[in-house]
Amino acid sequence: MISKSVADNPSIDALPGHHIRRLQQIAVAIFLQETEAFSITPIQYAAMGVLQKNPHLDQKTLAQTIGQDTSTMGGVIDRLEARYLVKRSPSVNDRRAHLLTLTNEGQSLFEQITPAVLRAQDRILEPLNPSDHAVFLKMLDILVRGNNELSRAPTISHLT
Repeated sequence: MISKSVADNPSIDALPGHHIRRLQQIAVAIFLQETEAFSITPIQYAAMGVLQKNPHLDQKTLAQTIGQDTSTMGGVIDRLEARYLVKRSPSVNDRRAHLLTLTNEGQSLFEQITPAVLRAQDRILEPLNPSDHAVFLKMLDILVRGNNELSRAPTISHLT
């Protein structure tokens, strides 16, 4: 709980939401620096990562797995498909649904970009003592899971 003195006169530096928003900006900037040669966004990478481990997912399940709304996910898949990184195939069980799979080019790009993504993650955590990395990640997980239902696009599946 925010202390009474902070609540009476809140400084932006005492608000966790402000720090979370800033960390998101920083994380995206670092990701884009490290992956510049690949022209992939964090959301595209997340989608590719889920499809790499779970081929033949429908777009709705993919969106729910990474916490994106389905309309945003549609644009993400359109861009990946235009680059021949993801292939859509009709579902035999549901005529309205398409199943998504990484193409050979998508698999290759995913493997090439992953070291850069991991470097970005290390850079994000660099200011922390290495012994604090696991604690920080556990706290983030607790906050995300505990507030999941408040999200515009809550996750319902943990396929990753």
